Amino acid sequence: MAVYARIIYMLTGLTGVHSITTVSKVSVKTGKSISIPCLYESQYKYHVKYLCEGYYWNSCSDVVKTNTADPSGKYSISDDKKQQIFTVTINQLAYENTDYWCVVEINNGADYRKYFKLSVTSGKCTSLITGYIGESTTIRCHHSYSGEMKWCRLGRNCVTGSSGSIDGTTVTTYMSEPNVFTVTMSGLQSEDSGWYWCAKEDIQIPVYLTVTEKPITSEYSNLSVNYILLILHRLMRK
Repeated sequence: MAVYARIIYMLTGLTGVHSITTVSKVSVKTGKSISIPCLYESQYKYHVKYLCEGYYWNSCSDVVKTNTADPSGKYSISDDKKQQIFTVTINQLAYENTDYWCVVEINNGADYRKYFKLSVTSGKCTSLITGYIGESTTIRCHHSYSGEMKWCRLGRNCVTGSSGSIDGTTVTTYMSEPNVFTVTMSGLQSEDSGWYWCAKEDIQIPVYLTVTEKPITSEYSNLSVNYILLILHRLMRK
């Protein structure tokens, strides 16, 4: 988007903070990759989304759009229109890559955006977790912060104490060891799939949870095959 349009946006005071929900500050490690989820409202499902780099909105640089790939390969973006979340991935993180904006492009108007900051710390980056329907899954968030942490779902509520629930799924939390915040989600449902984060004030550690049917184990498969062979053997003897 042109710098002129950004200046008009600032002058009109339309921040768009209620149109996009994302992290505010994420702990990352230099040289690694990080994926950031950006939740938007349903009316923007078919709009172009993009990532803008820079601390000041009126001078940030567009680095990748949903309709234009980044030729350098440093940035990528995908848009899940069903969940109304677009995800930006930043590769090969460096100390100078710290300030970004998740943006929804508005035709003939000021774009909606939300700022987030990357903080190079000892905290772990985005995790991908798999859980099974009806079972429990445990997530461990390694961090370097003191004080109480909480477990939140993007666009939903948070569990701030030792126990609670998110969308009907039971959540328990505790410090399993120093600087390790452990979260257990019990009675998983397929609807629990999505973005979550461990949070300490304005610091977040994003986690993507995928909940699926539990696959049949090889041991169970072998038992089934052996049972079938036994039946065939008995039939052949008759």
